[in-house]
Amino acid sequence: VYRNGRIYTVDAQRSWAEAVAVSGGRIIYVGTNDGAEGHIGSKTQVVDLKGRMMLPGMQDAHVHPIGGGVEASACDLNGSTGIAEYRTAIAEYAAANPDIPWILGGGWSMADFGPGGAPNKSILDELVPDRPVFLSSRDGHTGWANSVALNIAGITKDTPDPADGRIDRDPETGEPIGALQEGAQKLVRSHIPETSDEERIAGLLYSVKMLNEYGITSIQDASVDEDSLKAYKTLEDRGQLSLRVVGSIWWDRDRDMGQVPEIVALRDKYTAGLIDARTVKIMQDGVMENYTAVLLEPYLVPSHTRGIPMVEPELLKQVVARLDAEGFQVHFHAIGDGAIRQSLDAVEEALVQNGRLGHRHHISHIQLFDPADIPRFKELDVVANFQPLWAYADAYITDLTIPFIGEERARWLYPIKSMQDSGAVIAFGSDWSVSMANPYHQMETAITRKDAVIDDAESFIPEERIDLATAIAAFTINAAFVNRKENDTGSIEVGKYADLVVLDRNLFETEAKDISETRSLLTLFEGRPVYGDIAAL
Repeated sequence: VYRNGRIYTVDAQRSWAEAVAVSGGRIIYVGTNDGAEGHIGSKTQVVDLKGRMMLPGMQDAHVHPIGGGVEASACDLNGSTGIAEYRTAIAEYAAANPDIPWILGGGWSMADFGPGGAPNKSILDELVPDRPVFLSSRDGHTGWANSVALNIAGITKDTPDPADGRIDRDPETGEPIGALQEGAQKLVRSHIPETSDEERIAGLLYSVKMLNEYGITSIQDASVDEDSLKAYKTLEDRGQLSLRVVGSIWWDRDRDMGQVPEIVALRDKYTAGLIDARTVKIMQDGVMENYTAVLLEPYLVPSHTRGIPMVEPELLKQVVARLDAEGFQVHFHAIGDGAIRQSLDAVEEALVQNGRLGHRHHISHIQLFDPADIPRFKELDVVANFQPLWAYADAYITDLTIPFIGEERARWLYPIKSMQDSGAVIAFGSDWSVSMANPYHQMETAITRKDAVIDDAESFIPEERIDLATAIAAFTINAAFVNRKENDTGSIEVGKYADLVVLDRNLFETEAKDISETRSLLTLFEGRPVYGDIAAL
């Protein structure tokens, strides 16, 4: 029994409670301290929350735990800022790992390399001249290769751009400069040694620990294959998976409908226990910063460019209708207003062909909108899956986005409040390791539209700020809805799993600018502590 708390239940009434009783991994009582007395027996552990806030366990609706965990043990640039720091980190990693055949990792910011986010191989050639190097950008949409890696892949000035990507080239000589955008990364990736099962599991263990520390107890992995699902299953079998996992099976855009039976087989094989593989991920465009996000009207610079639709829009309609009919939720990546519209059109076609089957399709990232498409989310029962940490004027926005789309369109970047006002369901996800998984940083930015660490700037599009209750719901009951787990998780109610988090402060009594300083003191998964110490409360 947990008592003397400030327990924000996130139930339909958004009610508060003083006490929660847990038995057999589920919640058996929510209410007053006095009411909890009847649940206290001679063997009951009674925990005094001392007025601390308790919330439902957080749920991240778009995250990459395996890739992020593997990257954390490789040449990890996520904690570095600027080219000088990248140079130091790469040189130190290469020197510390002289026997590794490939230098792999990533986490560099496209903003540090100017318009187009295109780093040059010359830096890597200087630091590591004798081994192949391939480092992903922080958002995963660009690869940075040295000359050895380009040579192994056979990439020359005569190599054509793939349909879903671009080889950045010297404007005078046409030679590849070392930056590979979107699908062009596959030209090198196909030569990289495969990640081993042991590396995958080690990376996942790292991520599970980190996520639990933030109070996160459920996730939607935004891109899985069978190796990923196998890693989750291995951890579950070992009793080490303290997360509920929805795995979004990757749609291979280089293949046709023939992959559907394989996706169905993966779903049927792995959906059990803590793992749910009834979702398919479709990546419909790239990102603004390298001009591959699909726009309805061209970028201002480079002129006439509208981005790259990864799946031809008419084919996308048929793919989504087929997956919907097969019982899958579709998880879209769409950043530009063109890709958002194409994704909505595909869901609309699925509704026409199949009726409303209630699969809770959702579109993630949703950066730039044509405002006419905002009401369509509610109309089509599509969840708006925002990554709220991006909703402020960072260098990506000020240097790599607004100059290339103009101020008028930029008004509709991350319109979270407008989406809320439309009545659509809003869920939040971090996209870690693209950006940090800490939900309290993300909440603060959604509420202030400012950098959660350096918050002295003006709010970015302040009319799109939301309130705290909306931000909490987006990380709890609404994310549980996306994950099809709202009957068992997402709020503190009798009968639901005791996935709970105790915080070091009451968020409703905290200034918005300080929400990011919040720490989880205790995280419970089915009533069992998976982070923190009950005795230390």
